[in-house]
Amino acid sequence: MTIHELKSRLKIPVIVSPMFLVSGTELVIECCKNGVLGTFPSLNGRTAEDFETMLMEITHQLDLYEKETNTTPAPFGVNLIVNKTNNRLQTDLALCVKYKVPLVITSLGAVKDVVDAVHSYGGLVFHDVIKKRHAQKALEAGVDGLIAVCAGAGGHAGTANPFALSAELLSLSPPSMVLAGSINSGRDIVAAQILGADFAYMGTRFIATHESLANQDYKNCLINSTLDDIVYTDTVSGVYANFIEKSIKAHQVDLSLHSKEKLEQKLKSNEEKAWKDIWSAGHGVSNIKSILSVKNLINDLNNEYLQTLRKSVK
Repeated sequence: MTIHELKSRLKIPVIVSPMFLVSGTELVIECCKNGVLGTFPSLNGRTAEDFETMLMEITHQLDLYEKETNTTPAPFGVNLIVNKTNNRLQTDLALCVKYKVPLVITSLGAVKDVVDAVHSYGGLVFHDVIKKRHAQKALEAGVDGLIAVCAGAGGHAGTANPFALSAELLSLSPPSMVLAGSINSGRDIVAAQILGADFAYMGTRFIATHESLANQDYKNCLINSTLDDIVYTDTVSGVYANFIEKSIKAHQVDLSLHSKEKLEQKLKSNEEKAWKDIWSAGHGVSNIKSILSVKNLINDLNNEYLQTLRKSVK
């Protein structure tokens, strides 16, 4: 698949980001049926067998949808963590090859062997970056696109302004660029394109959908939070990421006093877990006012996107 082919299969140029413990098969399938690229982390399958089951369900349901409706769904993608902490990398990569996953998103490392494996069946590889240096290494490995994870993105994020980071990445002439960070609306998607991105990367807004795996308290917390409620810390996972402060305080965690190890011990003593019980979100929570179905959310995004484009040509 080429970048052009990928674009042609999307209703709007949106990739829904892979969210740990949030992106399940239902969310991915509904995104693809409604014209945006849905993704999930391979590690959302607790074992490699579970991951394969997810791949089987997604591919089967999308094939069935295409046959029943005579409509080609958007492609789907899988996120692979590419570093020494992920002892399932080779197993999960082999499954991506087996099921010919259209898009593989690599994080925390860009390895040529991974890129070559995905390219062997015609898949694409996009890589998360927060700095120009990371982007250069990823392009040397042969990736097909760079995902500029800017300040305000949910989960693991950087601190760079999107104007500055997108300009730096474009100076490297990447085959494709995706922009991430507080993108919530059709207007935001157009803005991402104006900055030179081929696709907008959306995560937090899709947590507040009926199909996401997030529990109801998590979804309600998104609606009742603002950007002032988001904290950027490395205490939860050892890598800096954005979290909802209310969920941290609910577990009596003082970020100034707790290390990652102490936090894990504290949560374990209460049979709780980081990421599951401490909720991630980006600065875009300020603009989340409701919980919608994926279909209705994408329809709203598409309408606003088209309206914004029409205004821009007047």
